Amino acid sequence: MYRIGELASIANVSKRTIDYYTRLGLLKPQRTGANYRIYDENAVNELQFIEECKKMHLPLKAIRAKLECRRNGILNAHALIQQLNLFSEQLKQLNTELKDITPNLEKLPEAQRETLRNQLSGDSLALVQSLSSILNREVVWH
Repeated sequence: MYRIGELASIANVSKRTIDYYTRLGLLKPQRTGANYRIYDENAVNELQFIEECKKMHLPLKAIRAKLECRRNGILNAHALIQQLNLFSEQLKQLNTELKDITPNLEKLPEAQRETLRNQLSGDSLALVQSLSSILNREVVWH
């Protein structure tokens, strides 16, 4: 079990962030006899999951829904529809970003494209190529 300061240190976030997530109900601490909040190992995992979702720019409402699905281990129809709608919105956003990026990529000299390619991880490169294929956009990466 971890007190808030220990959890913050482990997860590399501020105590204030943990307070905020707790107030929103994203994290659910237990209470000691002295009314201190304590968090278990599951809270560490959930906090890391929340931070990963935030890196993907997911809204807190979507993060809450994802956490509930993780906690319950069950996907009901409503939760599944929410996740599919979120995924659809993310694809729209990626499509818009890809539209913005593609003309600039095509203008780069081959040497700069090669440098950019080398800076992307293999997964990122595969994702860009897959998205361009799915969205019917030709992105020149080779």
